[in-house]
Amino acid sequence: MSGDYEQREPDQLDGVPPPELQPGVLGHEAALLDLRGRLAREIFAATGDESPEHISEQVGAGAYPNLFVLRKAPRDTGKGYYTVVRVEEVRNVIHRLQQTRGRAGHRVVIVDPIDDANPNATNAMLKILEEPPADTTFFLVSHRPGSLLPTIRSRCHPIALRPLGDDEVRAVLRRTRGELDDATIERAAALAGGRPPRRAEAPLLSDPQLLTALRLWLDAPGRPPANAHLLLADGLGASRDGAESRFGRDILIQWLAEEAKAAAIAGTRGRLASANELWDKAIALFADTDEYNLDLRQTLVSVFDAIKRHARTHLVVTEPL
Repeated sequence: MSGDYEQREPDQLDGVPPPELQPGVLGHEAALLDLRGRLAREIFAATGDESPEHISEQVGAGAYPNLFVLRKAPRDTGKGYYTVVRVEEVRNVIHRLQQTRGRAGHRVVIVDPIDDANPNATNAMLKILEEPPADTTFFLVSHRPGSLLPTIRSRCHPIALRPLGDDEVRAVLRRTRGELDDATIERAAALAGGRPPRRAEAPLLSDPQLLTALRLWLDAPGRPPANAHLLLADGLGASRDGAESRFGRDILIQWLAEEAKAAAIAGTRGRLASANELWDKAIALFADTDEYNLDLRQTLVSVFDAIKRHARTHLVVTEPL
């Protein structure tokens, strides 16, 4: 299904339409109420002089002149994408915003996500947020808002999106993946946990047993047998671009985030420091693996070993490690 949609971003999934081709949003009712009047299509329709249908068609084609989307750009070699949003991309958008607008009405800039911007790009974005052009709305998507510069956060209106319910996940899958049978949709909803990447990946899984084993291991990291994490690394690292691998990484990152949150709530300083260190190490290892095409299996072994050390010191374990 890879030919169904033009690839516009490095982590775009086969057969899944990019955001600009989605006809609407399911779920997130509270967030949508907060966003009404700010969404790109609504802004263009309310302030411009074209029909909503024509605007939607041009937005979907990536050709609407008042819409600017900042993502990781394709490499100059034509192979792959840069690992960050570079300052060059931000400066190009700033330059275009200083030109005569291509359509009547307001303009919209979407940074998806701002977390991918390198320090120079972040500073360039901060400057334009400090003195934004007239009639221009900025949407900054962030998966880790706590890591943003305080000066950027202070200039934004935060809107948190929470995981969808299973019924909403089923509705999204039926709308975007109409070819799926009910059994596949039910399995995908159970695995997704309401999170968009998992929702899209789950139908691609041929056998979820490996991911089930990963989740069981994370319930008590290091439980016997001692080599369980090595078997998991073998399975998940066998195909770095496969659905199981991507899905497994998402499960790991979610576990790390939830452990850091649990440590913060518990107020245990040592556990929180260890959880934060664990998060930083895992994210850096995965980033290096992607950028330098390193052995994913070895990266997973390193992450699993770090989780075991954290669990040995800070988590209650019912069986000896």
